[in-house]
Amino acid sequence: MTVANLPRLSSMKKHISTEPDVFGMLTDCTALLPNPSAMRGFMEAEGYLYLKGVLDTNTISAAHHIMAERLAARGQTDPAYPVDACIAAPTSKVQFMPDLSESNQPLHDVLYDGEMISIFETLLGAAVRHFDFTWVRAVAPNRGTPPHMDIVYMGRGTKQLYTAWTPMCDIPITMGGLLVLEHSHTHQRLNEGYGSKDVDEFCENKVGPEYSDMGGGGNIRAGGWLSDNPVKLRQALGGRWLTADYSAGDVLIFSVYTVHTSLDNASNRIRLSTDTRYQRADEPIDERWIGEHPIAHGKAGKRGKIC
Repeated sequence: MTVANLPRLSSMKKHISTEPDVFGMLTDCTALLPNPSAMRGFMEAEGYLYLKGVLDTNTISAAHHIMAERLAARGQTDPAYPVDACIAAPTSKVQFMPDLSESNQPLHDVLYDGEMISIFETLLGAAVRHFDFTWVRAVAPNRGTPPHMDIVYMGRGTKQLYTAWTPMCDIPITMGGLLVLEHSHTHQRLNEGYGSKDVDEFCENKVGPEYSDMGGGGNIRAGGWLSDNPVKLRQALGGRWLTADYSAGDVLIFSVYTVHTSLDNASNRIRLSTDTRYQRADEPIDERWIGEHPIAHGKAGKRGKIC
């Protein structure tokens, strides 16, 4: 699909213009894989690597089937259709279901073994450590994810940390795939402001519900989102929103400083994808996301600060 024949798109219920000065398609970086220097150079310049057809689609299909069966068992999909179609039940409003990764060996094989690890070893030039927590996006129709940087959720270890966004099925643009904001990782003022915050820090010297140790805690807006309006955000930061017609087997890798969001899911299906994180094994790691039962954003991960 080219920009010229795109359907009407929205993100966070805001119309996303597809005019070429504000919107574009991701560059296919698959040809860079044999060249570590070229991979690193593109990542440094553009803030992402979009790799097409590099992951095993049979294993992805097996992982997707397990997820689809669990969604069906919970009444999230329409029983009138095949389970693997993931046609949403009329009442479904799901967005985030990390437990779909539990006891899902094919999913772990895709994300934490084989080609995925090889790609990151090439990119980082060293042995790789991944976070133990798996973020699973199970996004119902008419829903999406607000704009943000990942660093505010996982910045207590190395800052040389990367996200892999992996579609668990074909995700055409109308199904609400990921958008990245062109060159946003190079925005120094944003990196030093919003990008220096921690969603689990709270203002212990202030009172009131907005300064509690949950939510944003007065340190950052609740949820850690950068904005709820991707149109105004792009106008403020510049660049173009970039996306693709994603296929199973693709992976989009980006810096934790790259601003991203999703298109709204304009289909009748539940969109399944994962977010996973990778770094050099010899660098410090954020304690919230490791171990058999990561503490994540729970009470144990909160830190008071003077605001």
